[in-house]
Formats: sequence, structure tokens, C-alpha cells
Amino acid sequence: MKFLTFTDLHEDKEVLNELVQRASKSDIDFIVCCGDISTFGNGLKFNLKKFNSLGKKVYVIPGNHEEGPEFDAVVAEFSNLVNLDRKARAVGDYIFLGYGGGGFTLQDAEFRKIAREWYGKYNGKKIVLVTHQPPHGTKLDLLGQRYVGNKDFTAFILRIRPKLALSGHLHETVGEIDAIGETKIANPGWDGMVIELN
Repeated sequence: MKFLTFTDLHEDKEVLNELVQRASKSDIDFIVCCGDISTFGNGLKFNLKKFNSLGKKVYVIPGNHEEGPEFDAVVAEFSNLVNLDRKARAVGDYIFLGYGGGGFTLQDAEFRKIAREWYGKYNGKKIVLVTHQPPHGTKLDLLGQRYVGNKDFTAFILRIRPKLALSGHLHETVGEIDAIGETKIANPGWDGMVIELN
């Protein structure tokens, strides 16, 4: 199972076209967006329409540029798009867990509540966690001398041990790969990463 993942595309049409071209190749089974596909909502429908036209499933969460009810409504217009925000979806042998929005919150009570439910349902499964904000204490959230990621994400990763955790938000850490315990974590950036899961 191979997929293309990206984040923080905003309104860059040149990069959008490159991502769509790569995603159209026969080796890519589906696409995962970690948020900020628009700039404060501008370009949201245009960008999503381009990915929908591929005829492959596209799992999306909102970034801090797409927070609000309009994101749900726009995603619902497209038959190949799946809003993964605060939801779990089975994809092959894996469970994809999505949590969008946010920016620089060190803790998130809403996520903790959802995480407890997810732990009860999916502990022991093969999991991919998709968030917009990165987890705390890694190469993905280090700005200068300070970690700005979410501590609740890190705690959940240590507890449920996903196979993979994907996030974005910080343009300064695009392309970084690290680990939390046994879990590989990555910021795929706007150029995207192709990931294969066994």
C-alpha cells in the first residue's frame, strides 16, 4: 500500500500541479493531506477539485487556515474526498486517525477526549496518526531552541504506538523525519513524500 502525503500547500499552483501529477501515477493508491491546502480558505475548492479529479481517495484534515464549518461543506462536495478530521477510517489493514486545526497549543483537552475513545477502540491495531500541528519534543517542532508541538499528541503516540505519525504546520521543519519511541514521524511538506506501508 503506497500513498502520497503532503501538507501546507497553501495556494502554490506550480507545486499543486506537481503533486497532482505524482499522485496520478499507478503506484499511488491514495493521498493524505495534513492540512493548510489553502490560504485562509482561499483556493480551497480549486485545490480539492484538482485532487478529486484523480479518481483516488484523498484523506484530508483542516489546517489552521481551514478551521470552521465551511471545510466540512466543501469536502462533502467531492466524491473522492474523505474528511478525516476527528475521525477514524480503515484503509487496508491500517486505521488512519485524523485531527486537524490547531497551531501552537501545547495541550488540547478535546484531543485528549477523542484519544481516550481511540485508545479504547484501536489499541493494538496498525495505526497512522494524521495531525496538522506536530507532536512535542522532536525535530518536527523545534523552532530555534524551543519546542512548539503538542504534548498531548506525543503522549498519545507513546501510549498507542502508531506505525507512523504525519504532521505539518511548521514550514521551518519541512522534510524532517524523526521518531517517538517506535513510531516514525514526518513532516512531508508541500513537495510531499511517498510512503509505503506493509
